[in-house]
Amino acid sequence: MKPRFEYGSEVRLVRNVRNDGTYPGLDPGTMLVQRGSVGYVRDVGTFLQDQVIYSVDFIDLGMRVGCREAELIPADAEWVPSRFEFRDKVRARQPLAISGEVRVQAGQSGEIQTVMEGDDGTPLYEVRFPGLTLLVPEVGLLPEDDAEQEDKHDD
Repeated sequence: MKPRFEYGSEVRLVRNVRNDGTYPGLDPGTMLVQRGSVGYVRDVGTFLQDQVIYSVDFIDLGMRVGCREAELIPADAEWVPSRFEFRDKVRARQPLAISGEVRVQAGQSGEIQTVMEGDDGTPLYEVRFPGLTLLVPEVGLLPEDDAEQEDKHDD
């Protein structure tokens, strides 16, 4: 296993890092570093002999955390921030359909399960709606508490 990043490399976190129980003084599940934060590799190691783990200093946050290689990109690589995070409550901006059949009505509430990047580089979300999980682009969602309404046009 050859590490992708070396000591001193400036890297950007592409996934939120929460305490898995190994960060002292904080409860498991506590957010440690948010996606998009930039830090510097301080050490490179392995876990279970098959995962490269980087010790990354997030100087602005005063934290050093372990990150898997898949969680990091070079700091100067193209980065598209996302509007929503894991567990955020959202609403469908418009009806959402599968094969032409509307499965989620506009305004229906859901919860973000996964944040990922679509093929075009824009944020894509796995959203859990009652009885159904869908992949939804960011433009198809509103924050749960957003009072934004679709414009009504008179023809």
